Amino acid sequence: MPILTVLIVLIVAGVILYIVNNYIPMDGKIKNILNVVVVLVVIGWLLKIFGVFTYLKDINI
Repeated sequence: MPILTVLIVLIVAGVILYIVNNYIPMDGKIKNILNVVVVLVVIGWLLKIFGVFTYLKDINI
């Protein structure tokens, strides 16, 4: 996946999260949960894109 596509997805996700946080009225706790979920999903997606999950499958404990 080209780096430009990754940057565009990150920018779009950030803008959407900014809009939701500033223009949709909701409780602060719900906003925090939403922020954490979005950040975790984006981090998971980035780890998948860069192939970190494939290395984690090969580790035996």
